[in-house]
Amino acid sequence: MAFELPQLDYAYDGLEPHYDEATLRIHHSKHHQAYTDKLNSAVEAAGLEGKSIEELLKNLDQVPEAQRTAVVNHGGGYYNHAFFWKNLSPNGGGTPTGEVAEAINSTFGSFDAFKAAFADKAAGQFGSGWAWLVIDNADNTLKVTNTHDQICPLSLGQTPLLTLDVWEHAYYLKFQNRRPDWIATFWDIVDWAQVEARYQASKKAAVAA
Repeated sequence: MAFELPQLDYAYDGLEPHYDEATLRIHHSKHHQAYTDKLNSAVEAAGLEGKSIEELLKNLDQVPEAQRTAVVNHGGGYYNHAFFWKNLSPNGGGTPTGEVAEAINSTFGSFDAFKAAFADKAAGQFGSGWAWLVIDNADNTLKVTNTHDQICPLSLGQTPLLTLDVWEHAYYLKFQNRRPDWIATFWDIVDWAQVEARYQASKKAAVAA
């Protein structure tokens, strides 16, 4: 079955005034749709229909070399955007709760210190890319990192918990070249319940493995 553009859990104007309707509409219906379409073409050319996006990105060595770059770019674009939409909410903001909050405080010293580290990665990403809070599967620790273009943490042995899109198309209509303002606004729409759910799912997956 071909990949489909995932529906949002909120209307295009649902994240106003933090994330403007015009940008969200173009970002989702144009940019994400293009990644979806090009991913389907790459998967068909590779003869890998039926694989989940997670299977593809975690096992890039199994993708034929001729299509590997396309799967990295468009598969990453497909997954990263789908992940991004899910960590936004009209009722977001505030501070994390539950075990992920404890893990953040333990790892970074405080929530404010985590925010500063995350914002630094987002602001310091040269060109297009993403800032992430991930679990490094090698040592099961939380880390703040960034990736260029559409590289996905799944391909790097990491489990993503939170991300921020810092490609210019993600914020330019509202913020122009003021990426730090976009980063500051992001905290008002983060769905921390979703981050906690991902953290719990990662713990169960680690036990099952």
